[in-house]
Amino acid sequence: MSETVSGRDATRTRIVEVAARLLEESGPAAVTTRAVAAEAGVQAPTLYRLFGDKDGLMEAVAEHVMAAYVRAKAEHERASSEAGSDPLEDLRTSWEAQVAFGLANPALFRLLSDPARVVGSPAAQAGLRVLEARVHRLAATGRLRVGEPHAVALVQAAGQGTIQVLLTTPPAQRDPALADRMLAAVLDQVLSPVAAPATDRPGSSAIAPAVALRALAPQLDVLTESERGLLAEWLDRVVEAGG
Repeated sequence: MSETVSGRDATRTRIVEVAARLLEESGPAAVTTRAVAAEAGVQAPTLYRLFGDKDGLMEAVAEHVMAAYVRAKAEHERASSEAGSDPLEDLRTSWEAQVAFGLANPALFRLLSDPARVVGSPAAQAGLRVLEARVHRLAATGRLRVGEPHAVALVQAAGQGTIQVLLTTPPAQRDPALADRMLAAVLDQVLSPVAAPATDRPGSSAIAPAVALRALAPQLDVLTESERGLLAEWLDRVVEAGG
């Protein structure tokens, strides 16, 4: 029985890899059941049995490619965190890589931009956790002036929007500086300025330290679990009031 399951898994993987290659080389139109079956050395009914239909196959392809990409991102984030590298530069590098990936894989990007697919995609959720980890490291340095969830949402929304606009613009007409300008606009909204400007809002200068302490709160072992939870709640309220 285990050999049968193993063989089925191997066949499924081979089919997904073939379909991914056809998609990358020739676009969605090239990913037909006949072409994929021929390239993978299987009969067409095998595809239907394993994936249900072409949509099921395309979802599997998107998940396969995205999972490999996210694994590489997660490994880079672990290495960066252990090396103590600058989290802001890591975020910039990640942004550039994400935009490049989207432009290089337009069909996959469109598949993974479907909210219904993203919610159920382990790879997409893993990618979100990598972004959350990068933003968390930035918060811990005291450089955020908004809460971590808000910063993550802004970066994610801006990234997806930037890729979408670039993909819908003919290559010759694309603004090569658009991605950099969009990231700069987002960072202007989430980063604490080096010298905080004068403001009439009481306590606004304490937002960045509050965000930093909120990022570190779960690690304060000198406090009990209940105390850490209460501290986190207080800091969340400070951040929300100052946002």
